[in-house]
Amino acid sequence: MSNSHITVTSPLLPPLDELRVLLDEVWRSRIITNQGIFHDRLESELASYLKIPALSLMTNGTMALMCALFSLDIKGEIITTPYSFAATVHAIHLCGLKPVFVDIEPDTCNIDTAKIEAAITPKTSAILPVHVYGIPCNTEHIDGIAKKYGLKVIYDAASAFGVEKSGSSILNRGDLSIISFHATKVYNTVEGGAVICNNGTYHNRIEYLRNFGFASETEIVMPGVNAKIDEIRSAYGLVNLRYIERAIEQRRILAQRYRKLLADVPGLSMMKELPDVKYNYAYFPVFIDTELFGETREQLYERLKAVKILCRRYFYPLLSALNPYNLESSARPDNLPIAEHKAKSVLCLPIHQGLTLYDVEYIVGIIRR
Repeated sequence: MSNSHITVTSPLLPPLDELRVLLDEVWRSRIITNQGIFHDRLESELASYLKIPALSLMTNGTMALMCALFSLDIKGEIITTPYSFAATVHAIHLCGLKPVFVDIEPDTCNIDTAKIEAAITPKTSAILPVHVYGIPCNTEHIDGIAKKYGLKVIYDAASAFGVEKSGSSILNRGDLSIISFHATKVYNTVEGGAVICNNGTYHNRIEYLRNFGFASETEIVMPGVNAKIDEIRSAYGLVNLRYIERAIEQRRILAQRYRKLLADVPGLSMMKELPDVKYNYAYFPVFIDTELFGETREQLYERLKAVKILCRRYFYPLLSALNPYNLESSARPDNLPIAEHKAKSVLCLPIHQGLTLYDVEYIVGIIRR
């Protein structure tokens, strides 16, 4: 059989027989939430796999980010990127903070570290960069700026499960990192997320925050929320974790095929892979130059959609264009030219371990017509 018909076989969902075994244990235990044995086991196994000291499981990535912000007692302004999913800026806003937008780098779509210092004011408390598409930010520069000005750093690593740089997990950077385990991510618990801490004091605060502030059955030490993940999703996550290496490898194979088949398409560009980075291939973004491609991004999007190839325009519109964030002075389009250009030209092509190489060839064939 030719390579074009090799089937990528890993399931999108964990095998039912394996999941049933764990679910039977959940039913027998009669504990379905409030940090049962599967919750604790998943925290331990994830920390080991991700090469991090500790993490706190959360019901979703947005709650993880909000708990991270609350745990550091951040006030005033927080510097961030306009090029991300809405949850990034919503969490900032809901925590009573003011987002200050900084433009992005053209090669990585991550926050431009050369422009961060100019955005710092006496009201700045923290920096919230995003590892866009799971591509590592320039953490060395960011952490250096934070140390110089006495700022906190929280990394939105929602899409960066398992990503490493120079052999080390990028989740170990900054004061805290958050990650999403939503069903669309490389690794998922259906809905879920986590806060990663390297500091014991922060870890303790986050543990209180996610469970109403309870320190014991009768003692509440601080205000908190219900951000816990249940035993059912924990069991689902444990089974999924057994297949994550296979899933990432298959995504890599698909990404390589996309790169090979799209390399000579005029007006279509792809992101370069950085050296010394272990990727998870969470997304496959391409960027459309209308003049050279002969078609706008929107036209290509609709043409693919018409044949049931569902792409996403991640990230469009920019966070700085949304209400009420578009009222901020840092949200002006002339302040964010690179982000504006990327948002108007990006299209993320389908990539997941349920695709086949034949599917990729079909998608590329439609694009090239």
